Amino acid sequence: MPYTIGLDYGTNSARALVVDCKDGRELGTSVVDYPSGHQGILLNSSDHHLARQSPADYVHALEKATVEAIAAAKQADPAFSPDQVVGIGMDGTGSSPIPVDAQNVPLAFDDKFKDNLNAQCWLWKDHTSIPEAAAITEAAKERKPEYLAKIGGTYSSEWFWAKIWHCLKVDPEVFDAAASWVELSDFIPSVLAGVKAPKDIMRGVCMAGHKGIYAEDWGGLPSKDFLASLDPKLADLRDRLYDKAHDASVAAGKLCDEWAAKLGLPAGIPIAIGEMDVHYGAIGCGVDEGTLVKVIGTSTCDCAVVSAEKSVADIPGICGIVKGAILPGYFGVEAGQSAVGDIFKWYVEGVLGDVSLHGKLTEDAAALKPGQSGLLALDWNNGNRTILVDQLLTGLLLGQTLYTTKAEIYRALIEATAFGARAIVDRIKEYGVPVERIVCSGGIAEKNALLMQIYADVTGCEMRVSRSSQSCALGSAVGAAVVAGVHPDFKSAQAAMTGLKDITYRPIPENQEVYETLYQLYRELHDSFGGVTKSADLGHVMKDLLALKARQSR
Repeated sequence: MPYTIGLDYGTNSARALVVDCKDGRELGTSVVDYPSGHQGILLNSSDHHLARQSPADYVHALEKATVEAIAAAKQADPAFSPDQVVGIGMDGTGSSPIPVDAQNVPLAFDDKFKDNLNAQCWLWKDHTSIPEAAAITEAAKERKPEYLAKIGGTYSSEWFWAKIWHCLKVDPEVFDAAASWVELSDFIPSVLAGVKAPKDIMRGVCMAGHKGIYAEDWGGLPSKDFLASLDPKLADLRDRLYDKAHDASVAAGKLCDEWAAKLGLPAGIPIAIGEMDVHYGAIGCGVDEGTLVKVIGTSTCDCAVVSAEKSVADIPGICGIVKGAILPGYFGVEAGQSAVGDIFKWYVEGVLGDVSLHGKLTEDAAALKPGQSGLLALDWNNGNRTILVDQLLTGLLLGQTLYTTKAEIYRALIEATAFGARAIVDRIKEYGVPVERIVCSGGIAEKNALLMQIYADVTGCEMRVSRSSQSCALGSAVGAAVVAGVHPDFKSAQAAMTGLKDITYRPIPENQEVYETLYQLYRELHDSFGGVTKSADLGHVMKDLLALKARQSR
């Protein structure tokens, strides 16, 4: 009976999951919090845009989580043996690039750089490179508009080249010391495979295409001429990165003897190519054409696929359309919101200062009707990833009075994230990507029925929940099962190993009517503060909210 292991590297922790390839049974799991910084994130109090992570935490979690998951699997089923593990898959946050030396060792492991934040992993939510992202966007508009066409028209400060260029500007010593830069989702597979040179790493097209402006259409990474127009040192770096990126049908390597001994696994088993956490999460949710997957966590990522035999229009404001990025043989379409769970966490734990209030506020908010609070919020507390692609945007709460309650604010924040989700759904449907149902994954989707119903009412779509609470790790395990040859392709592997919970959230017509009114007001704020509408008259918005509040309070 073959098993695979899925490794999922999130924002605050990493997990390992032992999965039965026959039916997707999850036999053993372990979650390891990153020990460094604040909840695993290295911060700088003088710059709220900065968010780094220790590569040492990644290696620590790799061994600890895997060994503990194997032990849990043995306890759950005494018949299980690590010798039955036939492959490993891994996913990670992105874009989270790591500067490494010529031996593929992170610079942060060097005593010279161990306390230097710029030598650490530049976590996905690091937004220090906003000026560089804007400059890349402007340069591409002028010289290489095709670079922008497949990534929504705007390069983001969350992405690979902007972060590396910012490092060059603020810390040239780190930049010069780096032989190469490696995305987290490529780094861990390379560690498992014992790769000792950055050039030998099997890079995934998922990160390369969505974050690194990679496409076979123009010969891989951005041209040296284009990079030299930004800075000649970026052009030189291109030669030290990679020439080819691969989809998930290709293995990233085989488990080396060193790590086989550390983990207690058979040496030589295949390692699946690394993908972004939410892309393998989409696979773990059973993504197929017509199904939009929302992985809801600190932020959200929305993933859809369209057969590569079809043409896909360029879609303004999304994170990318990349062939092979999620499933081989499909275009992967990605969008998302820079903060969702983080917004609720900010309000409950940061503002109210009581982590125990989440349940009580959800209960009280559920007793309110749509529009009854008279509040409207924008979901931009960490900028806007899609569809405006502007990390300098901030949150907004409108309509509060002297009688506004904590629960009313909490519901308004949930509704704001739902409105942001609808903006994404409407945009990709407008450009021909089919969305017949939405499958959600993550703790919020599983635990918060209020949020799921609000999302159904706001989007007008049926909402389902992945059977697995660990869909990203499960998707990684599915990838491992395919490269190990247990299943001939992803379609059959998904059919065997993934599924949905029985619960379905369907739109409630009377709620839809109210939310349609609220959404139009949201879009006025969205387009005005987002710079879409240059001259807006917002004088009616507060009064419209009061009128809706009065109607819903009767």
